[in-house]
Amino acid sequence: MFTGDPFWTANKIAPFAVGAMIGILGGLIGLGGAEFRLPLLIGIFGFVALEAVILNKAMSLVVVAFALPFRATTVPFEQIAENWRIIVNLLAGSLAGAWFGAGWATRLKSETLCKVIAVMLLAIALVLVFGHDLAGGSALLTGSTQLVAGMIVGLVIGIVASLLGVAGGELLIPTLILLFGADIKLAGSLSLAVSLPTMIVGFTRYSRDQSFTVIGKNRVFLAAMAVGSIIGAVVGGQLLGIVPNAVLLPALALILVISAVKVWRH
Repeated sequence: MFTGDPFWTANKIAPFAVGAMIGILGGLIGLGGAEFRLPLLIGIFGFVALEAVILNKAMSLVVVAFALPFRATTVPFEQIAENWRIIVNLLAGSLAGAWFGAGWATRLKSETLCKVIAVMLLAIALVLVFGHDLAGGSALLTGSTQLVAGMIVGLVIGIVASLLGVAGGELLIPTLILLFGADIKLAGSLSLAVSLPTMIVGFTRYSRDQSFTVIGKNRVFLAAMAVGSIIGAVVGGQLLGIVPNAVLLPALALILVISAVKVWRH
């Protein structure tokens, strides 16, 4: 356990450095990077699965809260507000999914939760390769069919986001592009607008479990990694486009696959 190692408790450089590295990876692909952070919390820092998910959720919440205003220069809040129907549509499912997903996570055995996390990391690796370079255009569905599909997809994303402690942008962005026809820049900001309340609901549900005390016990660790993640995300955003997606995305997907195998065996 992280708090049991005198070196780690005395030296906060490690969580900051890891947070910065993950933030850079996330910034390079326009995401928060929480899907890369979770396996390290389990495999390197030694947190049990549920504690790692809760810590990951707390850091994701901080990163998204900072990311939304930072993107205002690219996508103004007025433009986000104009698409409130899309946000409400997805939230109608994701809020319920976040609550139920967090509830399930607190009831699962640590071994089972690790296996669920591993499967979801593999799924995200596939989405990363095949769903990140989509181009906005016409909406896949319209009318009431789109409304129902948005709620169902939102429900699934809310569950996944709670079980992994992530913002869910890796699933929300392809959904916004395909289902609603949003362009990539708008989809990035809309995903944050959906993620923030979704994560707050999941976080609230986790606060009712005794494992939530991991935040208080590791608040310095949490702060160091969160600050590193924010700084790394800013740096990664500045480096966006330097590494071709044809190289970057498969490499990051491979990292997720390796992480999934390690978490499954943990």
